[in-house]
Amino acid sequence: MSNTQQLEDLTTQVRRDILRMVHKVNSGHPGGSLGCAEFFVALYNEIMDRKDTFDMDGMGEDLFFLSNGHISPVFYSVLARAGYFPVEELNTFRLIDSRLQGHPTTHEGLPGIRVASGSLGQGMSVAIGAAQAKKLNNDSHLIYSLHGDGELQEGQNWEAIMYAAGNKVDNLISTIDLNGQQIDGATDDVLPLGSVKEKFQAFGWTVVEIEQGNDIEAILEGMAVAKSKTGQGKPVCVLLKTVMGNGVDFMMHTHAWHGKAPNDEQLAIGLEQNAETLGDY
Repeated sequence: MSNTQQLEDLTTQVRRDILRMVHKVNSGHPGGSLGCAEFFVALYNEIMDRKDTFDMDGMGEDLFFLSNGHISPVFYSVLARAGYFPVEELNTFRLIDSRLQGHPTTHEGLPGIRVASGSLGQGMSVAIGAAQAKKLNNDSHLIYSLHGDGELQEGQNWEAIMYAAGNKVDNLISTIDLNGQQIDGATDDVLPLGSVKEKFQAFGWTVVEIEQGNDIEAILEGMAVAKSKTGQGKPVCVLLKTVMGNGVDFMMHTHAWHGKAPNDEQLAIGLEQNAETLGDY
């Protein structure tokens, strides 16, 4: 898939999937999922070099690790629409015995899921370990990861960030979703992060900024720059500036929809703002 319009159409359908999944069970995290829809669509359909079939060893392909696992709705939607499992299975989100739990897990054997995530702060360590495994296996492919900005308030991140630079883990591209919101409010109100760019640079990382993190073309261009910076002795951080709840006007720019499901009326409004493009499940 290379046409920008195709990617945008898929993003619209992914937003519909997110809204419908969370609404059905009155549970889940739509805000961050909607804000990262463009990123996931671009990542899985253009950016990553991935195999047609899924296996857990991940040899000979790029790998992705989701650290802020609560945004599982967008992850599941994009995986399903990329062919990892039937789109109809999205209808089982958060149900008992479903493979699509609120946070991604591995024991159900869902294709595309390589690690259980959602315990915030741990994904960076996992991604670094996978990147070092690639090097040990003489596999030149890259590791991609995604983290929330509020998640950076967790101390384990900074130990891992320091470790990655100190060990020249330069086959890693870690993206930070900079939406400025977390469960209890704006990140600046809960615990200010200061300059995330200067922090990563001080820890020895190369930093790439994507100012329009909800624009497909900007994401593709920015991630291409990030990829060009790999293999130069430093891990790469991408600062992706997104809008929480993007694409649904009443959910945007607020932490209120971090973990709240829309009611029937709100679902209808959200779906109306995102006209069906590829067919609902």
